[in-house]
Amino acid sequence: MPALPPMSSRLWLWLLLAVLFGAFLLNLNAWGVLESSEARYAEIGREMLTGGDWLHPRLLGIQHFHKPPLTYWLTAAGLGLFGGTAGAVRLLPVLAVLAQVALVYALGLLIFARDRRRALAAAVVYGTLPVVLISALNVTTDAYLATLELLAAYALLRYHHTPAGRPAARWLYLGWVALGLGFLTKGPVAAVLPAMVVIGQHLTKGSPRRAWSWHHLTAGLLFALVGLSWYLVLVADNPAFVRYFLFEHTVERFANAATFNRAKPWWFYLVLAPLGALPWSAALLTELVRTGWRGLGRRWQPVLLWWVLVPLLFFSLSKSKLLLYVLPIFPGVALLTVELLGRRTDAVLLRWYVGFMALFGLVLGGLCLLPLLGVGYGLSVAPWVALWPAAGVLVLLFTHMFWDEVRVAPRLLVLTVVFSLGLLAAAKPILGQIEARANGSRPVAQRLKELNLQDRPVLVYNELLPSLAFAQRRLPVSLYDGNQALQRETQFEADGRWHQHLINLQDAADTTVLGPLLRRRPVLLSKGELPAGRRHLLRGLNRHEHLGRWWIYYAR
Repeated sequence: MPALPPMSSRLWLWLLLAVLFGAFLLNLNAWGVLESSEARYAEIGREMLTGGDWLHPRLLGIQHFHKPPLTYWLTAAGLGLFGGTAGAVRLLPVLAVLAQVALVYALGLLIFARDRRRALAAAVVYGTLPVVLISALNVTTDAYLATLELLAAYALLRYHHTPAGRPAARWLYLGWVALGLGFLTKGPVAAVLPAMVVIGQHLTKGSPRRAWSWHHLTAGLLFALVGLSWYLVLVADNPAFVRYFLFEHTVERFANAATFNRAKPWWFYLVLAPLGALPWSAALLTELVRTGWRGLGRRWQPVLLWWVLVPLLFFSLSKSKLLLYVLPIFPGVALLTVELLGRRTDAVLLRWYVGFMALFGLVLGGLCLLPLLGVGYGLSVAPWVALWPAAGVLVLLFTHMFWDEVRVAPRLLVLTVVFSLGLLAAAKPILGQIEARANGSRPVAQRLKELNLQDRPVLVYNELLPSLAFAQRRLPVSLYDGNQALQRETQFEADGRWHQHLINLQDAADTTVLGPLLRRRPVLLSKGELPAGRRHLLRGLNRHEHLGRWWIYYAR
């Protein structure tokens, strides 16, 4: 696609990163951490920071080894550096996504043979994909993993593209260290994108490549030192971790989604991945159909096959599916989109421009009407929230009417950036307004403080609620009554202190500690009204009120 108005592409890249960062930073703490994934990572990071144990992650006082520790370390670092708020834990994922945008630009320079205009366009496309924007505002492993996979892929490609006679080993080492850090983020799945990129590189005729050297062995050892370090420390402490990591959290997670309640049909990503990349995915799919496989050419066939289709097939075969798991395919999507649209005339691009403008206007217009329409869906949104999407609509119109750029491609790119900024500005206040219905418990914590109940013990009936622990900065007591989410893995606990934070209501021997707790006039939280068979838990709790989905029982 043609360039934006005359200016250094690097300056345009920095401007893109700056405006995205400002849009992300605005109202970043407008809503609390949400269940389940974000709240889990935030609370584990908080407990790690307060407890000082950086090797054994804990969730609500019980050891939790579902993921390697790098995300927890970064979350704890964010809390330590920027304060104990939801915005603090989101800041580092935002920076990780901005690094991805810069890496897509760098990859574009390699793939587009130093064409800075197209590399910049690829960065714009990637940075405005809805799935990428979502990943920046959702504290999970996925933003960090995608950054490290992208860094590893870029470094390994850069190693092979470095001309003979110039030092290239540093790129090889950087690639393997990034891959090692990926293993510390999410295990073996970190190798998917780098492996696909390297395979595509070696199977493409005429691609530059370097011969084997001793640096490969050294880099591999460095990867093992970085990537396996935490695993080896835990295995040395307890050999049972070998089976736990290799089978329960690698094979079982991939093959049996019921293990973690993430079962989705095989076509899940075939639908969600294009939706998460709208409207660029519509342009890409249309242009792919027009171009055909042969029309792509030998240079771009491997990108489509190895960077997009094979990883998409790999993740589709997994029984465990979440949208952000396929984040690594989207750099390839962005590069292909720029290549195929760059082959089209201004007349074709103008049709896409009109379609994009119509879609963006409908989305922002719909958000303007949310204070009215949301009432029918049980959403209470203040009228002032509509000012943000309304401002986005006005900026879109002013950009269209008063910017005298005649070329369509720059207008299309700027249009998408403006819409993304407006969407980010509009969505965050809305999330703050509907947090109580969006699986967040910060409103519950605030209400308990208003009632002067914040220092009483909190019992949570049959729900795992780390978001409340994060909001209150102390641990509640979970009451297990059949919810699988509360079947915690306590086999690695050294003693029985974990019973202070988890009581099995279905085990009479385990409920003996309830008496002393109930005598301390606790607060009892239940999602919906407490079942009739558990009404004895309300002894002495003579008041109750509703907040979103939660029933709050307490005594005065």
